[in-house]
Amino acid sequence: MKFAILSANPNLYSTQRLVEAGKKKGHEMVVIDHTKCDLVIEKKKPSVIYKGEELKDIDGVIPRIGASVTFYGTAVVRQFEMMKIFTTTESQALVRSRDKLRSLQILSRAGLGLPKTVFSNYSKNVETVISHVGGAPLVIKLLEGTQGLGVVLADNKNSAESILEAFNGLQARVIVQEFIKEAKGADLRAFIVDGVVVGAMKRQGKEGEFRSNLHRGGSATIVELTDEEENAALKAAKAMGLGIAGVDMLQSARGPLILEVNSSPGLEGIESATGKDIAGKIIKYLERNADH
Repeated sequence: MKFAILSANPNLYSTQRLVEAGKKKGHEMVVIDHTKCDLVIEKKKPSVIYKGEELKDIDGVIPRIGASVTFYGTAVVRQFEMMKIFTTTESQALVRSRDKLRSLQILSRAGLGLPKTVFSNYSKNVETVISHVGGAPLVIKLLEGTQGLGVVLADNKNSAESILEAFNGLQARVIVQEFIKEAKGADLRAFIVDGVVVGAMKRQGKEGEFRSNLHRGGSATIVELTDEEENAALKAAKAMGLGIAGVDMLQSARGPLILEVNSSPGLEGIESATGKDIAGKIIKYLERNADH
């Protein structure tokens, strides 16, 4: 079969591993830069043009869409869907996952545990916003931030007020979340492929850093999830409609709390921590569905 990976950078670990895993199973693997695709929309004959050529005979697509190009990347995924080609991440689920606020609302509606979160429309009454999450310390997140960027820990009420007022003045949209002290700067990532947790790791922030993102110098170790954690991760991915997902959770006194559901989770951290062939499992998922 011929599979396409939508990736703006063919040298990324995740992209290379998917190509390698696909070739190992005897498939033809092509990497397509979705930012350089032209979409032709006409009655009953949608097509994708790449480097002047119409893309043909593609059996399945693995979208690896960066957050900065979500709008166009999603349009490309949608075009493949219109061409009746299976994609491991549906365009609608991709859009949903990139909207932090909408994601939290969907997860809340699904009955999942979440850190207490407040979103307001540049409220001048920052004291009330702070009190709604139980006071400081608290976490302030830019709605558009990724990989731990735009995430700030406010240790006390004064700094929380100053940061919120500064963001409001810049008209930057933020959410305010309670700080889960017992998590001790660590979180769990469950990697899900087609309704199964195929790997899980615990990410620990470096000394003095409350963000556990590996991009920020955090470390990762393999972890065995409890039944409650595994069920929460699977329920979160299902609620978001994602066949492939990285579900980030905090361990708290009241059970697992979902932080985020990532629709293009990186493979390097999870494969290094678990020693598992996650890329191979993604190719198997594609094989099972590409025939239909």
